[in-house]
Amino acid sequence: MGKPTGFIEYLRELPVDRAPLERVRDWREFHHHMDEKRLRNQAARCMDCGVPFCHTGTLVSGMASGCPIHNLIPEWNDLLYRGLWREALERLLKTNNFPEFTGRVCPAPCEGSCVLGINAPPVAIKTIEAALAEKGWDQGWIAPQPPAERTGKKVVVIGSGPAGLACAAQLNRAGHTVTVLEREDRPGGLLMYGIPNMKLDKKEIVLRRIQLMEKEGVRFVCNAHVGENVEAQLLRKDFDAVVLCTGATQPRDLAAPNRKLKGVHFAMEYLTASTKALLDGGPDRSPIHAKGRNVVVIGGGDTGTDCVATAMRQGCASLKQIEILPRPPVERAEDNPWPEWPKVYKLDYGQEEAAAKFGADPRSYVTTVKRLNGDAEDGIRSVTTVQVAWRRGADGRLVPAEVPDSEQETPADLALLALGFTGPEQPLLAELGVRTDARSNIEAEHGAFATSVEGVFAAGDCRRGQSLVVWAIDEGRGAARECDRYLMGGTDLP
Repeated sequence: MGKPTGFIEYLRELPVDRAPLERVRDWREFHHHMDEKRLRNQAARCMDCGVPFCHTGTLVSGMASGCPIHNLIPEWNDLLYRGLWREALERLLKTNNFPEFTGRVCPAPCEGSCVLGINAPPVAIKTIEAALAEKGWDQGWIAPQPPAERTGKKVVVIGSGPAGLACAAQLNRAGHTVTVLEREDRPGGLLMYGIPNMKLDKKEIVLRRIQLMEKEGVRFVCNAHVGENVEAQLLRKDFDAVVLCTGATQPRDLAAPNRKLKGVHFAMEYLTASTKALLDGGPDRSPIHAKGRNVVVIGGGDTGTDCVATAMRQGCASLKQIEILPRPPVERAEDNPWPEWPKVYKLDYGQEEAAAKFGADPRSYVTTVKRLNGDAEDGIRSVTTVQVAWRRGADGRLVPAEVPDSEQETPADLALLALGFTGPEQPLLAELGVRTDARSNIEAEHGAFATSVEGVFAAGDCRRGQSLVVWAIDEGRGAARECDRYLMGGTDLP
């Protein structure tokens, strides 16, 4: 630890964001950068806590506590405080293939379990991670490192999201010849089309990493939809191993009358169309556009926030977000102690933008949709909602119950369903013959990542269910390690 009194001397600081009403006029990233002196002061706040929980990567009460990829956070904080940027980056890259991604989009469970966070604001770990990554790119320290030798083994990775990219990077590092198949027109999966550009820039950040991996020898094949225009069983014959990293892309639907009205779309359909239009010639070319429309986002979470922010940039006339859960408290509740993930109220970037334009947080808590209402042309006209009260059922679980006389009607000519995902799409899994579990995810034990079919492995959301980018990276690395062991009889991959 470089400065024993740093956590006493320095307050927590974060980069200043661009003003909400300014940033909604473009699609550029909304964070500013911090200067070196302030970053080193933030690193100095990392204390000699004896047992650092920030890199434990465990589940507490069903939520991530600490970094799932076990980033060596106290070590690189100390190195940065002492001005040893390159050494700090080297420690970061030992555990994280893509710190430029996690430093932008990870919710930072490491900060939620920071020991300093017991009685003070935690260390700004995510900010420091992003700064180390960008320093590495700017200085040329992050550069192609192709393997010195090839093993002669061929592996195909299906899916190019964070799990697929991490798996491919590690297998390539081990000397295998890796091909990544992506069904979309660009690689990156969730990173490319599931997260908006203002949160994770596609050309400057995502494609930069893809291009580096190509220089290292990884081959990307787009428009390759396995099970449709690529035969899954042929892949097993042509490659020595297959790794499934397809994600959990089956959206959860809304069980409400008139669901099939025009103008009702799944969130990922909307976000994908928006990003494709932005990259293919202009944001106004999106086939699903919010300009001048009354938008209702149904569901919370990061995906709901991204829909809010996208609609704001498209120039929506009004915006409401419906959230079935209660509004979290401002500070940790007694039943949510450290080092659990802090379930506290947060005005995220999209809601901040909506509040700046329309005067208030757009979220309506403990509210659910009762029905969708159409017009004469079968387009959505409004959404009828009711408030709910959460009560314990006979099995002890909390269930929502409708509050009588609480109906409200909200104008809507665009409704976006951000209700999460139910699991991976099944046709490919059926064609390969891999077993699935009770939740329809691929059955493959964590740590082994081997499916019921020899030589076929699985990692990421298709195995564990909808989760964080950082968990996907951890799973991709783990599947690469076990795939390498399968191919070579042993492995040196971490």
